[in-house]
Amino acid sequence: MMSKVFAGYSSDIVRRAARIELLLLDCDGVLTDGRLFFSIEGEAMKAFHVHDGQGISNWHRSGGRTGIVTGRNSAIAKARADELGIEFFLDDVSDKAAAVDDLIAKTGIEAEKIAFVGDDVADLGAMKRSGLPIAVKNSVKEVSSIAAFVTSKNGGLGAVREVTDLLVYSRREGVVK
Repeated sequence: MMSKVFAGYSSDIVRRAARIELLLLDCDGVLTDGRLFFSIEGEAMKAFHVHDGQGISNWHRSGGRTGIVTGRNSAIAKARADELGIEFFLDDVSDKAAAVDDLIAKTGIEAEKIAFVGDDVADLGAMKRSGLPIAVKNSVKEVSSIAAFVTSKNGGLGAVREVTDLLVYSRREGVVK
């Protein structure tokens, strides 16, 4: 019997979520709301949601591994990744599908045990390569159309927490892997 946490989720999504070992995230538009702020000196600033950070910590405590795969070179995102204990930080990535393949080779984790959360067309290849492609609510149409799961929250506003809650609780429920 599934808990109320899974109300509205298909049994297929819950089963797929229970198999996930590595959660990969785009940064801008997923961990942030996609807006970029620049100071007069040209310094970039980003805002991250505390609920997403807590969700990532919960995921790590459940034994899950995490990575950020972003097309931008961002010291801010790296600092956030370090703060949260995110194991893999890949920035300035032009081919995210190849980055996922590299992580598969490096970790030995099969593609079906990887979830990728994206929001824009640069994420499509990585999403297609993963076993559980996830789109945030405010993703572009091309991304949400190939996602197995679309969050009810926008990127940067708790969408990652929604994903990590699904992953953690599906493990706890003892769903057949």
